[in-house]
Amino acid sequence: MVGEPFIPEQITVHLGRPDDASAKNVTMDFPLYVKNVASSELYPTWPEAALRANIYAIISFALNRYYTEWYRSRGYDFDITNTTQYDQAFVENRSIYEPISEIVDEIFNSYIVRDGSIVPMAARFCDGRQSQCEGLTQWGSVEYANQGLGPYDILTKFYGNDINIVTDAPVHAPDNVASYPGEPLTLGSSGPPVERMQRRLNSISNNYPAIPKITPVSNVYDLATQSAVKKFQEVFNLPQTGVIDSATWYKIIYIYTSVKKLAELDSLGASLAENTVERLPEMKLGDSGVWIRRLDYLLAVVSSYYRDVQTLPANNDIFDADTEASVKSFQKLFGLPETGIVDSRTWQELLSAYRGIADNVPLEYLGENVPLFPGEYLTQGITSEYVRIIQEYLNFLSDTYTDIPKVEVTGYFGPQTEAAVKAFQQRFGLPVTGDIGLATWDAITSLYTELKYGYTKRPGQFPGYTIS
Repeated sequence: MVGEPFIPEQITVHLGRPDDASAKNVTMDFPLYVKNVASSELYPTWPEAALRANIYAIISFALNRYYTEWYRSRGYDFDITNTTQYDQAFVENRSIYEPISEIVDEIFNSYIVRDGSIVPMAARFCDGRQSQCEGLTQWGSVEYANQGLGPYDILTKFYGNDINIVTDAPVHAPDNVASYPGEPLTLGSSGPPVERMQRRLNSISNNYPAIPKITPVSNVYDLATQSAVKKFQEVFNLPQTGVIDSATWYKIIYIYTSVKKLAELDSLGASLAENTVERLPEMKLGDSGVWIRRLDYLLAVVSSYYRDVQTLPANNDIFDADTEASVKSFQKLFGLPETGIVDSRTWQELLSAYRGIADNVPLEYLGENVPLFPGEYLTQGITSEYVRIIQEYLNFLSDTYTDIPKVEVTGYFGPQTEAAVKAFQQRFGLPVTGDIGLATWDAITSLYTELKYGYTKRPGQFPGYTIS
């Protein structure tokens, strides 16, 4: 999920009106669902530009329902219905037209958004003859296609010029972080769902300062959390109970994932805070383990671009005197208490400093430098240039460490890549998750440079150009 909306592997369709409890649900692969709807709504003999424009609208509408949890947030156990009064046509087990199938295979992970939004657009459409609507008319799209307009230009005729088409969106299974835990969170509640909501509320407060920050973030629903929840409910016109019930839960999720520059779901901060099994610990002199390696990586990068931050001599998983000195110098530069202890505030400031660097380092400039950690966990289902690079590194390492299997260099993070990552993690004493976070990225890239060039290149070594 960046950090942009993702394409679900599957979608659940309710074969009836939303309130028809007797109607059954059908779960299927998302591309097959789009093919079914398009074959039910469109004629395969239409001009290709019209077909593509309509399929973009079909995909976008379905993703909007899925991404905003339109029905699930209302207590239903499905993502969309097949009732055209509410959604779009779907006929179970129908035949799929070949021209439509070919187009869907090409563009099923593309969708329409409004300028300034990351949310897939609820692209309304109708046939334009038997029914009229505020949105795309299917027969109208055919007329525009016959005039020589392309798919995007056709869409602007109906939805306006302030739209864009997102292409090559990542495809993976849904993240169950967004699922309501089944019972309200209230004063005294504890556990991962509490911590997730605290972090989301803190993110939302960046855009809505009236919502107080929750510090420290923990897994306990305390008075500070209750106060933030009440203010959130006030801002968004919900009953001010201070309790996160289903309605408040999904409203928090919706705001978090909808506001521009807020819903960076796979940002470095969110990934490190939520995509790891263990909770962020307080790190201090004498500590050891994978969190220290993550800390070491961030400090190595930041110290390369901020000369007042003391550099670290080598990769390390022990919080030693050098680490403490580096932490203190960072805290001094960024106006934090110079304790030498990495608390939540120091960690967040360190992440922010890292993001400011990583966002300005062009991936295409590498030479002998290894790229910086991309700012999101690499995991199954992701396709990116960073995956391709790490696949090349793993293949290089497998020449020396034969228990690390070779992988195809495709840029797609599939089961083969996950198996190679797990083998690497097993050999080098890292948590065997199959995902690539800070510590695994650092370990792979460091070992790669050591074997290839005969030395370990620090991850943030100055690359020879100015970051602005």
